[in-house]
Amino acid sequence: MLKEERHQHILSELNIRNRILLTDIAQKLQVSEDTIRRDLKELHEEGKLKKVHGGAVAKSFNPFSFREEEIYDRANKLLIAEKACRLIKDGQAILITGGTTNLELISLLPKNLRCTFFTPSLPVAMQLAQFPTIETILIGGKLSPDAMVTTGGEAFNLLNRLKVDLCFLGTGHLDVNFGLSEFDWEIVELKQALIRSSRKIISLTLSAKINSIQRYKVCDLSAIHMLITELDPFDEKLTPFRMSGLDIL
Repeated sequence: MLKEERHQHILSELNIRNRILLTDIAQKLQVSEDTIRRDLKELHEEGKLKKVHGGAVAKSFNPFSFREEEIYDRANKLLIAEKACRLIKDGQAILITGGTTNLELISLLPKNLRCTFFTPSLPVAMQLAQFPTIETILIGGKLSPDAMVTTGGEAFNLLNRLKVDLCFLGTGHLDVNFGLSEFDWEIVELKQALIRSSRKIISLTLSAKINSIQRYKVCDLSAIHMLITELDPFDEKLTPFRMSGLDIL
């Protein structure tokens, strides 16, 4: 595979998933890890991604440094956010993770909404803090410099004392048989704690992220109550999820 083709594949994966592992890309493209490491270095120097330990993150993964026009597939993320927004009512207690789709959701919230949001995401907390009638509680703990979310014992201690109405769960990989998965073990533990602390789990994801598996399992599909994508609920691609009993919006 030519270098230009590798670069295009890397950027495409980043656009869809926000974060990639060097080892995964090397295995998928059947090239050495040193080759992918050089590719990431070049793309980092060109300003097309941010190289981090073991892989890379998309420029839009850090909401403090991107412009709206740089958000990948923003139109479809807005569609997902519009669907999710219909589920939010006054008086609810809500958990919400990070990611650009959840930030789009926050941008659509009614200005007079009265509810409580808990979040481990620093960018999400800062967006929510602009709403005078929303109580925003940032879940404390160790801050991940790449994902800008808190993890670890302090976060788990707070989550163990909650049982909220809704949890809007950002999703990287979702498969009918394997369920929800991620490649960062700290994020896996955080999402498992979020699930335990919620009455209803809602997975927000672009359809490009479904039918994919990563190395660490977060939960079975049965632990998720509703799936929201940009697709029509009866789209053929969603049939296996609908047949499993998952609500589709």
